[in-house]
Amino acid sequence: MEKVSILHLITAAKNASPFDVNMAFDAGFDNIMPYTNVTLNEVAGLVQDAIFSRSPSGIKREGIFIGGRDIDLAMDMFESAQKAMFNPFEVSVFADPSGAFTTAAAMVAKVELHLKRHFQADLHGQHVAVFGATGPVGGCAAVIAAKQGAKVELVAHRTLADVQQIAQHLNQRYGIALHAVEGVSEASKLAILAKSDIALCTAAAGVRVIQISQISASANLKIIADVNAVAPSGAEGVEAGADGVRIAETSVLGIGALAIGNLKYKTQHQLLESMLIRAQTKNKPNYLEFMAAFNVARALSAEV
Repeated sequence: MEKVSILHLITAAKNASPFDVNMAFDAGFDNIMPYTNVTLNEVAGLVQDAIFSRSPSGIKREGIFIGGRDIDLAMDMFESAQKAMFNPFEVSVFADPSGAFTTAAAMVAKVELHLKRHFQADLHGQHVAVFGATGPVGGCAAVIAAKQGAKVELVAHRTLADVQQIAQHLNQRYGIALHAVEGVSEASKLAILAKSDIALCTAAAGVRVIQISQISASANLKIIADVNAVAPSGAEGVEAGADGVRIAETSVLGIGALAIGNLKYKTQHQLLESMLIRAQTKNKPNYLEFMAAFNVARALSAEV
């Protein structure tokens, strides 16, 4: 008799995400077991309890999902989970804290799609400004864009020193070259957008960071992507459902939260499905983080 499939959902948060639980059931897992308030040093023990309680054939129908809100902690847990396993006792591991990895992947993939479709270009060499870069989606999107060769700036809305520290940390961890710039004043935002090809709006829900007047003043801007689905939008004039639609009377293309969210949903669904034995190539485990999410989001975008 075939064993049931189980997803062990590990999170440092107080509660497991209902979104992730629903997604896992919809992807085909029979059971989802949440472990909350987990610390980094507890991950290896939890993983080994999961893998040693089944035969090598049985654990092929198990998976580990890393949630939480902190992308650094999620990546540390992701790496700890991998190190706790050895052949043949291995299961797939997927990290997606607060959905940040799949959301950021979908956002950057949408930008890349419209760069190719409308400007015959890719991300390499593009100047990208990330507004709301202190959050998990902004930081992750910045890393993905930088790894595609973009010149990425993290825009500080409060203290420049804090954003500089974040940029330095991400640079060291991922071998990239992010820069922090001050974006508090009207003049500073105009200067940033004047030299940017792409603006990514990843600020908190309901916080507007870019005005239509600032967009209109830029002769260089090509695309604005905004993950904020709560009014007001992060960028004025970018409708939630926009998918490469020109913003008001400008020549700038807008990508809204629903367009990004739809691709994020498909990306997470496919990654969860890939953890199940029926979708695994040669039954090998999959280790899935933000770059894996970006590769899937990019492939799904190309199918449209």
